[in-house]
Amino acid sequence: MVDLSAQYHKIKPAIDEAIQEVIDQTAFINGPAVGHFAQELATYLGANHVIPCANGTDALQIALMALDLQPGDEVITPSFTYIATTEVIALLGLTPVFVEVDPQTYCIDPAAIAAAITPRTKAIVPVHLYGQAANMNAIMELAAKHGLFVIEDNAQAIGSDYHLADGRKVKTGTIGHIGCTSFFPSKNLGCYGDGGALYTQDAELAKKIKMIANHGQEQKYVHDVVGCNSRLDTIQAAVLRIKLRQLDNYIDARRGVAAAYDAAFAQLPGVEIPFRASDSRHVFHQYTLKLTSLSRAALQAHLQAAGIPSMIYYPIPAHRQNMFSKFNLGHLHLPLTEALCEQVISLPIHTEMDEQQLDYIIQHVQSFFK
Repeated sequence: MVDLSAQYHKIKPAIDEAIQEVIDQTAFINGPAVGHFAQELATYLGANHVIPCANGTDALQIALMALDLQPGDEVITPSFTYIATTEVIALLGLTPVFVEVDPQTYCIDPAAIAAAITPRTKAIVPVHLYGQAANMNAIMELAAKHGLFVIEDNAQAIGSDYHLADGRKVKTGTIGHIGCTSFFPSKNLGCYGDGGALYTQDAELAKKIKMIANHGQEQKYVHDVVGCNSRLDTIQAAVLRIKLRQLDNYIDARRGVAAAYDAAFAQLPGVEIPFRASDSRHVFHQYTLKLTSLSRAALQAHLQAAGIPSMIYYPIPAHRQNMFSKFNLGHLHLPLTEALCEQVISLPIHTEMDEQQLDYIIQHVQSFFK
């Protein structure tokens, strides 16, 4: 699905030098590269504050902890997402409220959010799925109207541009109160292990997030809030500094692959290619087809026989996962989400895909329909 080896070899001298510098300094925890990366990412995103952490799941958990939510408070989120988005809600004793997604973008539907708001609702967690932004203009309008926090799950869309209602162009993750991302190796901006970050425009929130990620302390051995231990490894920060400089090139490469796929698959019967919303730039963390009248298993088997991988993101909606059984969600029916779990299939897309590889994949997808 991705070719991290080929990507590494293109930037090998810079990566090797950066890693060696960390080893030479023996500054393995909170070394200089961590602070440099935080500042460089803040500049790239247009965020006032970036706080690195250990992984994307920690980022989501720390974000919720920073908002002083209380057990039983409701958090509205899509069910069509990776489980990390939703498990941290339950982990903190909060109540996940799963709602439907938009039929075109597959991101959370603002109308569904509006219908789910109750006096106990305290936050919304939109997911910028597959690399495309949720409808943040509508979401922020709802949040302002009802006094709700917004935490953007930006793990799949870092680098995506979004056009605000006032005409400004901003990066996803910087629109809500807190943005969260993952630097898992396969992400558009991925490190060589685990890593994550939170970003915010609010100085007080940033201060609290830093404390929570560092055992609840601002001053060593003085612990003012309950926190955790979540930090970005210095070697990973060094890698991310190099790769951040390539992020826009990586995005352009992914969008080029997506354009070739679009041209090849747009007219195939029973296939819907990814939708592109006019208010955002799709950065294609995944290229996902929707099969409206075909056997997904048959297509997967056809591709596998040709040595072509594919993935299902995601086969089981969150509201049907056993971990949420205590919330008595058996009655909850989200027909679009449940259909998508049966219909979507993602094809390989990465920054180093050459024309020969691309043609091979396209030909074998097309041959399934002959």
